[in-house]
Amino acid sequence: MSRAPRVGLKTWFVLLAGPALFLGAIVVTSVLLGLEGLDTRQMARRVPQFMPQMLLGVSLCLGLLVLGSARHEEIWRLPPLPKGLRDTCLGVLCGGFLAFSYLFAFSPTLAFLQRSIGDYVPAGAILPTVSSSIGVFFIANVLLAPVVEETLYRGYAIPVLTKSLGAPRAVALSCVFFGLLHWAGGIWYMLLVGGVAGGAFSVLFLWRGGVLAPFTAHLTLNAIEFIYAWRLHS
Repeated sequence: MSRAPRVGLKTWFVLLAGPALFLGAIVVTSVLLGLEGLDTRQMARRVPQFMPQMLLGVSLCLGLLVLGSARHEEIWRLPPLPKGLRDTCLGVLCGGFLAFSYLFAFSPTLAFLQRSIGDYVPAGAILPTVSSSIGVFFIANVLLAPVVEETLYRGYAIPVLTKSLGAPRAVALSCVFFGLLHWAGGIWYMLLVGGVAGGAFSVLFLWRGGVLAPFTAHLTLNAIEFIYAWRLHS
């Protein structure tokens, strides 16, 4: 019986690139603020204000990585029109449900866990932080993130990991790395994004056999989140 191929180093590199880029962006931002003479407490307050810019930079770098490594043309081969419309509608419904669940159920729960158990991110700081540069946040989170992240964590990761590890482990690992990409939001936010959103997008990907449905769900979720952040900013 032939053995399943191992997961290559290139695959691990691609999957770890997002969290590593975020870490690098935070380190560089902290160093630049330190050169301005800010102390540790001042840097702790200022660094999160640059989160939209860091998100934009990471999304652009991951986009270039996807174009070079992730067989994007094969991943984005869209289905025939009737199936495409069904996938789009399912994605909008799923993304809308996730968005309103996050805003009115998960977000208060997240803040409660941060206050009662603890986190390395202040409770309730995520949306006010990203809304500080609302235009940059729109480009990064609505225009770029759904395309890049669905190409990478669903269209690329699940099929490649399935060949070596089987579908259940492939889905689990794709959710883990998708959650790690959002580590700057805190422990509970990372678990929420990886487990709930990542799980839902993975189910859509496997069920519909392509990235269109999870992409539409991701886009809808992020668009509603942006509208909420924009109103918060206003």
